[in-house]
Amino acid sequence: MKIILLGSPGAGKGTIAKMLTQDCGAVQISTGDILRTAVKEGTTLGQKAKKFMEEGALVPDTLIIEIMEKRLREPDCQKGFILDGFPRTINQAIELGKMLGKLDINLDFVINLEAPLAIIMERLTTRRTCSNPACQEIYNIRNNPPADGDQCKKCGQKVVQRADETEEAIAERIRVYNEKTAPLIGFYDEKKLLRNVESLHADATFAAIKALKFQ
Repeated sequence: MKIILLGSPGAGKGTIAKMLTQDCGAVQISTGDILRTAVKEGTTLGQKAKKFMEEGALVPDTLIIEIMEKRLREPDCQKGFILDGFPRTINQAIELGKMLGKLDINLDFVINLEAPLAIIMERLTTRRTCSNPACQEIYNIRNNPPADGDQCKKCGQKVVQRADETEEAIAERIRVYNEKTAPLIGFYDEKKLLRNVESLHADATFAAIKALKFQ
């Protein structure tokens, strides 16, 4: 399985990616994860990225692609990979395509998770995250609440609402997504790679993706 997951904030990308990795052994790869790992390991590319991150600047696409290429060359990607939240722009998609061609990697699909705005808002405004940086377990106060006293069930630290998950912050995140990332739907549709999958219930979404015919 070699796929890209698209979808607005709250569409369920993280949940579905986790289910797929547990099922087939593919690795979940996000831009944030590979950047943090590169910085932590102190690699040459990581040191370059760290300078931008410390300045609060965006890491250039060329550097992200270099780090992504290094990640995709690692042995655990041989079983497949799920790109979660990357690419985010048309330019990143173009550069990713060039890089995958160089590595002789063919994508199976680009899966666009679709959910109504009302459901997205409900998911994000009721989400809570463990404040422990080493844990970051995610909860939902309605269907998967933390322990009493807003404590994480895994590590016991305080569970909080992230600053980017208030209604105002969510609205801005969705606006940016619609402006920067949503055009990728048409981009990949033209390449005959796009598959739109309804993302209302995780089990049904997982089943619909598994039903696709992979290479």
